[in-house]
Amino acid sequence: MFTGIVEALAEVIKVETEGTNKTFTLKAEIAREFKIDQSISHNGVCLTVVETNNDTYKVTAIEETLIKTNLDPVKEGDKLNLERCMPASGRFDGHIVQGHVDQTAVCINKENRDGSWLFDFQYDPTLGNITVEKGSICINGVSLTVFNSASDTFRVAIIPYTYSFTNFHNLEVGDRVNLEFDILGKYIKRILGGYQ
Repeated sequence: MFTGIVEALAEVIKVETEGTNKTFTLKAEIAREFKIDQSISHNGVCLTVVETNNDTYKVTAIEETLIKTNLDPVKEGDKLNLERCMPASGRFDGHIVQGHVDQTAVCINKENRDGSWLFDFQYDPTLGNITVEKGSICINGVSLTVFNSASDTFRVAIIPYTYSFTNFHNLEVGDRVNLEFDILGKYIKRILGGYQ
């Protein structure tokens, strides 16, 4: 389980295709603390460390993950948001994040507000996911608060620290992001809608 508080950026230094899978070699200072079999959130996607070597490590994404997330087009030089699992004694500085991407969205607007930024995203509402005003959402592994919630769009505000410390500073209109909708909202929606 994660909280959506990004610890570091990892640089992709190699991408290898193996059948329908892709193995990513990444470099990050905190990788020195990683262990094989450890779960790490990469842009909000929970992936297992399969190899470590000082400040580099490897993870593999299977075809299903590549189809449902924005990891398939990732290339050398790209930066991914990293977060390790929350320790049992840790604090929830963000919200409950599972590292299971529900779907992707497209950035449809980016607006500089004299030091902070507003981003608008559009997603496919036919997949059954919803946002609520002032509710939580995880975008590329970052816990954020929704506003201007509509049936297929929403807006988030990014403070300068988050903008510079995560890969939001590289995000442009037309880019695709990973979305994980609030788990509490998903359970409530399922209960109210009935099981099918």
